[in-house]
Amino acid sequence: MRLNRGLPAVASSLLLALPLALAGCTSFGDEPKEPAAASATPTEVEATPIEWSDCDAQIQPLIEGQPGSERDLFFECGRTDVPISYDEPGGATLPLFLVRATPAGQTERIGSLVVNPGGPGGSGADAAIGLALTLPQDVLNRFDVVGFDPRGVGLSTPVECIPAELKDRVIAAEPRPTTAEQLDDVFALTQEVADGCAEEYGDALGTFNTVDTARDMEQLRKSLGDEQLTFLGYSYGTTLGSTYAELFPDRVRAMVLDAAVDPDTDAVADAEASAAGFEAGFDAFAANCTSLIAGCPLGADPRLYVEELLAQAAGAPIPSAEPGETRQATPGVVLTAVQAALYDTASWPQLAQGLRAAREGNSQALFSLADELTGRLQDDTYSNLLDANLAVNCADTEETVEETEVRRLVAEWSQTYPLFGAGSAAGLYTCSVWDAERTPVPERDAAGSAPILVIGNQGDPVTPLPGAVDMAEDLTAGLLLTWQGQGHTAYPKTDCVTAAVNAYLIDLVAPMDGLTCPV
Repeated sequence: MRLNRGLPAVASSLLLALPLALAGCTSFGDEPKEPAAASATPTEVEATPIEWSDCDAQIQPLIEGQPGSERDLFFECGRTDVPISYDEPGGATLPLFLVRATPAGQTERIGSLVVNPGGPGGSGADAAIGLALTLPQDVLNRFDVVGFDPRGVGLSTPVECIPAELKDRVIAAEPRPTTAEQLDDVFALTQEVADGCAEEYGDALGTFNTVDTARDMEQLRKSLGDEQLTFLGYSYGTTLGSTYAELFPDRVRAMVLDAAVDPDTDAVADAEASAAGFEAGFDAFAANCTSLIAGCPLGADPRLYVEELLAQAAGAPIPSAEPGETRQATPGVVLTAVQAALYDTASWPQLAQGLRAAREGNSQALFSLADELTGRLQDDTYSNLLDANLAVNCADTEETVEETEVRRLVAEWSQTYPLFGAGSAAGLYTCSVWDAERTPVPERDAAGSAPILVIGNQGDPVTPLPGAVDMAEDLTAGLLLTWQGQGHTAYPKTDCVTAAVNAYLIDLVAPMDGLTCPV
């Protein structure tokens, strides 16, 4: 399973707590509104004012004790409406939910910094809160941080069509299906998910797509009162940002695309790059573990350790010591936890200790990692991350891969990429059975835009560096910044990258194309 998520949630409880905390604030209902007067073309749709309300008292308790929570920040929550279909700009609308974070004593304000954390399916409202705690103070002094839940995500008319029980089964399923029977089970699960979503939404399922979300972002820019857009997008957010730049190039003030998704690869090449990236990421984790002075909890060969743990979990799923937890870790949970930790080197110690604990009969730490990646909440429900991820990814492409080709690739990639190849190949079947209208993401050169800064990591296991190279080359005004680091995303993790991005966002001083920052 790969989610192009650039940022983790602010806290594991935030997505659960935020809707409850805001219950007494502005109404953020998800019922579409009736048609309203609007102009004839998408680029001329009149922006709807944002209904802002003070939600500082609701959000502050959620961030208490977290790094950065000592900052003097003020939070507002907002709602605005956008057309469901830009082919019918005067038709029914849907609401978008926003969070705006503003530091006390802000001076020389430039405007809004609109952010997207990735996914697709990641909450932009959550990202705004988290980034307000972590972005450099120099940036906060000049920008409000504004995050919106994209259409179909979080509190913006969430697409919800995969029951929690079915998500549990998908995550627990065999992660490396190689036999005919295992692949039959994967195909059946994939079909069950697709059928349920088609039945739940019908023709409306194609509404949740990146092109229309980019158009929504233009409406938000106008509603925020910014003459041009300043945008920070991580992972999938680079697809959203570059799509916006393609549709509205003259509206780009500054755009940072961190951990770029490759715009040039087809589905098969992208899936193979994902498998290769995660394999390399695991090798980096293993090398780090075995180099520890205190010794690696997994011994001299972490890859062999994981293989043996997967075999153990296949024979007897591993219970958790978490009070009240009834789930047991199957190989699917084990490998999902491994993938989750490879997004961020800060999670490597938890992964090493969690794998060791699982070997000894306690899968609690592995469930914690897997649940953070997949949006499973403490009350045994899920956010709609997986539903939105599937809906948007499939709406964004017309590509399909037939069963026979999937079986061939599984056989090939399971040998080349032992941990992640079979699962990556099997995932290619997902959109082949997805029954919804498609709105493919366009080719993107964004001719006529201001300079766009694209960032890639040499050791990114999720969106490998070649994707950032391709993105920067495709964009007419693209500039490439490379970080020689591990993990997913770079800003603001290292001084060199942070200084370059800050100068670009604040003063529009772009770094030299091709700049490389050390670890």
